[in-house]
Amino acid sequence: MTAAPETEFPLKDWVPETRTLLIGDREVEPAGDTWDVYNPATEEVIATVGGASTDQVDDAVAAARAAFPAWSALSGEERSRHIHRFADVLEKAADRLLPSIVNEVGTPVSLAEYLQVKMAVDEHLRWAAEAAKTDRTVHLGEYDKPVPTMSDVVYEPVGVVAAITGYNYPLNLAIFKFGAALAAGCTVVLLPSPRTPLTTLFLGDLIREAGLPPGVMNVVIGGADVGQRLSSHPGVDRVSFTGSDGVGAKIMEQAAANLAGVTLELGGKSPNIVLPGVDVQKIAVEMHLRWSRNGGQGCAALARLLVHDSVYDEFLEAGASAFDQMAVGDPWDRATNIGPMIRPDHQNRVQGFIDSAAAEGGRKLLEVTKPVPEKGWFVNPVLLGNLPHNARAVQEEIFGPVAVILPFKDTEEAIRLANDTPFGLAANVWCDDPVEARRVAEKIRAGTVWINGGGAMRPDAPFGGYGRSGVGRELGEWGMREYLEVKHIQWRI
Repeated sequence: MTAAPETEFPLKDWVPETRTLLIGDREVEPAGDTWDVYNPATEEVIATVGGASTDQVDDAVAAARAAFPAWSALSGEERSRHIHRFADVLEKAADRLLPSIVNEVGTPVSLAEYLQVKMAVDEHLRWAAEAAKTDRTVHLGEYDKPVPTMSDVVYEPVGVVAAITGYNYPLNLAIFKFGAALAAGCTVVLLPSPRTPLTTLFLGDLIREAGLPPGVMNVVIGGADVGQRLSSHPGVDRVSFTGSDGVGAKIMEQAAANLAGVTLELGGKSPNIVLPGVDVQKIAVEMHLRWSRNGGQGCAALARLLVHDSVYDEFLEAGASAFDQMAVGDPWDRATNIGPMIRPDHQNRVQGFIDSAAAEGGRKLLEVTKPVPEKGWFVNPVLLGNLPHNARAVQEEIFGPVAVILPFKDTEEAIRLANDTPFGLAANVWCDDPVEARRVAEKIRAGTVWINGGGAMRPDAPFGGYGRSGVGRELGEWGMREYLEVKHIQWRI
């Protein structure tokens, strides 16, 4: 594989040097546990970091609490200017944010430039900045029982938000949370996955550079003890978390002790339905290249393929060339489109799904057969078939470059199979008839349903899921409402 020219990415070996927490306006030396951070493509230690102590978590929450009155009292226009200025700083830092993410997540640079950096800042954070200006007051008008009155419904910020992110999209997931929270008038304590803390620690520097008022955004890192302290903290009014459904359930339980609200964006086992009559020659390659991107480490990966009997064999044949196009290896090589798994334990977990599928009678129908690099936690993409719908690989989120395919006999069976998992995050329907496609989409129990491939993740559209895929929504006006309390004001006239 040809290496990318050295001059194309002069900072490609750069990793953030920040090792301090941000609490209020202070850079604070961490007092908790330490651990190594690895480059998953090389297995090299690229940093050693220290986490917050429980007392430092308390300090961060206190700083956010102290900053809340002044921040929430600002006009929407004033908050918007602050958020836009923060976006300006992030844009200027894109040449450092990119290598930080590529080197700690392993996302191929050809994907990370837009999906990990540009989309997060230029589209989602800018949208939140504009949303801060919206007056959401609802004037209900007169009511005459038992006496004449007038009413308004107003929206006020919830308070302090604990924003806890997953490892796979450290900047995106953070912005999805703090963008809306700041726009709503809330203050934030940001906690990243301990697997990818470096980009978030670097954000602490950029927060200070942007001149956000002290305490409006605080950054801490740590493991499960820090997460538990934050999500169960009596000074936190809402917890927003992205990660697995198992951890999400624990966070919900911890927040419940204080009756704090939660927004949970959790796992998925998203169906990709190919209805009869579709020209599979046009779509098969696109489908495979989509579920496998970011090494399949995406909660909305459309990796459960439901294909009608009449086009099943043709679909397999048409999709074979996609596996020839999957280049597994160095994320800094522009030819690479499949990066590593985040850690060896996750690599083993993904491989375990492949092995258990074979034990249940499954077969590899399509796969990449070139050897993976000697260094790095890579898994070759594979399409599994011949499995019953209750098989582990069909029902559970794999979070790796592994898809499963199942045939179906008619559209109603496809709908039943699509809904037959505990998850309901996303789905896609391929259909030549727009009326039928819309009918099927409305039958699928998922928070997002694309038709014929859909499009990019819109900042003004909600994202979240049914069932074990989560609670609440992120993005768009629906995501804003997660960070707002509703108040009815009524007066006599």
